[in-house]
Amino acid sequence: MPAAFSAVPWFESDGREKIISRPLPPEYRIHPDGSVTLRICFNWSCSSRETLRFTAEDFSVVTQQMAYCDGEALYDRLQRIRIGIWQMELLARKYQPLLTNDRAINDRDQDLHGRTDCVDNASNTTTFLHILQDLSALPGWSVRPPQVRDLFLFQVHWTAVVADQKSGKPWAVDSWYRPHGHLPFVMPLSDWQDRKKGWESPFDKLNPYPRFINELCETNETGG
Repeated sequence: MPAAFSAVPWFESDGREKIISRPLPPEYRIHPDGSVTLRICFNWSCSSRETLRFTAEDFSVVTQQMAYCDGEALYDRLQRIRIGIWQMELLARKYQPLLTNDRAINDRDQDLHGRTDCVDNASNTTTFLHILQDLSALPGWSVRPPQVRDLFLFQVHWTAVVADQKSGKPWAVDSWYRPHGHLPFVMPLSDWQDRKKGWESPFDKLNPYPRFINELCETNETGG
């Protein structure tokens, strides 16, 4: 089993813990044997960072799960993204169990080591998306830099973003609202920027949360 390196808080030269206000750019390497080393963030604003190694066998499981939604409709392609992020988060938890302490929404886990805020989530999700894209697991999608809303307000919030190559339309992939290791919410970026909720109509149809993965794609919904 590949080793997970110890989580190390990031400090300024004067010893103060360094806090960032925006997601970090992806940092990962795909190795010739199919394994991947990648940096993950947690403990809010990437104050703790760790390098993990996922095996080629790990990614075989991820792509097998994503294949449950093999249709070409927009709905199915969005579900493949959701499954991919869910599975990548489960891998991160496998090698860094502290991430199981994340409870979603900052006020639920503020005293727990392993918690994640929107900066952590947007950083990690964007990294996961880039890796899946490089492994040809996201056909029809392009990964874009994270986006922010309410930048000058107390409720500032970041999300990962993908764009549909057919339409050019950007979509938010927001994993902050649920505990680590769960399906993220997807919706058009413009609606996300308008503070719409992924669990409310009409976006709830794009974000089902069934008991079994094979139920995700038992619909003909095509999305917006």
